[in-house]
Amino acid sequence: MDLTIFISTVFTLTLVMDPLGNIPMFMSALKGVSEKRRRAVIIRELFIALGIMLFFLVFGKYFVSLLALDLTAMSVAGGIVLFLIALQMIFPAHHSSFAEGPAGEPFIVPLAIPLIAGPSTLTTVLLFSLQGPGRTGMWFGVVGVAWLINAVILAGLSSRLSRLLGARGLLAMEKLMGMILVTISVQMIMTGLKRFLVG
Repeated sequence: MDLTIFISTVFTLTLVMDPLGNIPMFMSALKGVSEKRRRAVIIRELFIALGIMLFFLVFGKYFVSLLALDLTAMSVAGGIVLFLIALQMIFPAHHSSFAEGPAGEPFIVPLAIPLIAGPSTLTTVLLFSLQGPGRTGMWFGVVGVAWLINAVILAGLSSRLSRLLGARGLLAMEKLMGMILVTISVQMIMTGLKRFLVG
């Protein structure tokens, strides 16, 4: 059973982090960085994002306790956030790129935050830790594996995938991930409401 939970949570967190959807934004943010330097920058930002995710995994529950929030509220709120993120993936708004900012190499923003460790990712990590406080080791594994999948795609395959799939292919993949994420978010909301009604 734990293996099933592990695989499903890794899959969910990977979808939320949306590595394929992040490729165009990464390429745009790094367009002013030399080809040789790009991979080093991506790896650095990935490790910064990992640190932030682990911080939320370990200390996030204390913030929740301080604010007197319960798992039901977090589950419904997390589901709503994921639902809105999924809708943006399916129906992207025409907005300016995150990369439009000061000239030079991006640092922490926008790559580490919010593209890799954004609000939806941190909310999902926090929900995992609250749902099974006795499974801290497993949650560390979930975050590690999902992060590793993102690292392989963003640092190792982003340039190749971008050339292979093209703009239309990447957009289609992001929409597919969005559809799956809609289902996951609705399930999270239903689970929270069920706990509220039963409790």
